[in-house]
Amino acid sequence: MTKETNKSIIIIGVLFFIFGFVTWLNSVLIPYLKTASQLNNFESYLVAFASYISYLVMAIPSAWVLKKTGFKKGMSLGLVVMAIGALVFVPAAMVRNYAFFLFGLFVQGTGLALLQSAANPYITILGPIESAAKRISIMGICNKLAGALAPIVFGAILLKNMDQLEARLTTMNAAEKAAELDALSARVITPYIIMAVILCGLAVLIYYSSLPEIETDAEDETVAAANKNKTSVLQFPNLLLGTLAMFLYVGVEVIAGDTVISYARDGHGIPTDVAKFFTTYTLIAMIVGYLIGTVTIPKYISQQKALQLSGMLGIALGLIAIYTEGYVSVLSISLLGLANALVFPAIWPLALHGLGRFTKIGSSFLIMALAGGAILPLIYGYLADTFDPQSAYWIVIPSYLYIWFFAVKGHKIK
Repeated sequence: MTKETNKSIIIIGVLFFIFGFVTWLNSVLIPYLKTASQLNNFESYLVAFASYISYLVMAIPSAWVLKKTGFKKGMSLGLVVMAIGALVFVPAAMVRNYAFFLFGLFVQGTGLALLQSAANPYITILGPIESAAKRISIMGICNKLAGALAPIVFGAILLKNMDQLEARLTTMNAAEKAAELDALSARVITPYIIMAVILCGLAVLIYYSSLPEIETDAEDETVAAANKNKTSVLQFPNLLLGTLAMFLYVGVEVIAGDTVISYARDGHGIPTDVAKFFTTYTLIAMIVGYLIGTVTIPKYISQQKALQLSGMLGIALGLIAIYTEGYVSVLSISLLGLANALVFPAIWPLALHGLGRFTKIGSSFLIMALAGGAILPLIYGYLADTFDPQSAYWIVIPSYLYIWFFAVKGHKIK
């Protein structure tokens, strides 16, 4: 790779770090807002819903914006929108209004949708398609390193002395309880103001950076010949099947990261001061998986084979979590991070392969599929309320089974 390409990869890596940090804050916000706003499981997982449903709503508009602005300006705009979403948390905390918090998360998700609509195809195209999974794995390391730090940093602020606080709340009268919950709600104000300032600063840096613009509307002669009779992106089965794989993958990834703290606390009685680290373990497992990917793909193992192994490992760990107890069960959910690590990097190039001039709209389909992170955790929350948090993890088994199918056969259907 050239010096300019390496420089571009570093800049995109910084972006992946940022939206990894913001995205994985949900693992802390779910138990935090569950207490601050006095919610049940289903209601608390609306945090994930508000964050990820924006991908479904905003992916196609994001493609239109990127067509007007180009990748670089689109990334900068995405950061500004994320900053606005962070600032919404300030009035939301002041009035302790859960719907207001969810709106702030949706606005942040809108910025993330624009940012990911630009960054993911950008890094996919920024070099040979055969090594795309390797480049995305490097981005994944940046993303998940930030995700591992986020629960530690924000958990120390938002979940501090949470077990003792919850015990005190049961003994308070209505006025005392309201005052205590207001104080708890105010904990997010300063961190989110700082976050907004950092995001705005990065938006300026990206805007004036040396990132080259990449043309995706042009096709090489081979791809153009193959696509000469194609009039719609819906004529690419590998994209459509890959979109469903992405939907299910993001759902199980969010379940693994965002439910594990609550599962440890509510399902197995593990203290909050210990439980708050399990999402970090999930992200560390993903980082290990990404490191394996950067070393082995495509030199020792293909993108397809890595995806097959990921699906099989996900099924195995899901079953262990369901049929064991205590730390073994909880750690099995955290270790799903290892199974998840190489799924995202592999789906992108397999789903976008051969799209040519349809690449941007195809990327929007994959970004829309990130709404799986909105739907599946919500279903998990409903099942946890209806049955129990452990049995609710049955939802991950058919999801990993389909991911395995896409790796074995689905991506070959043209």
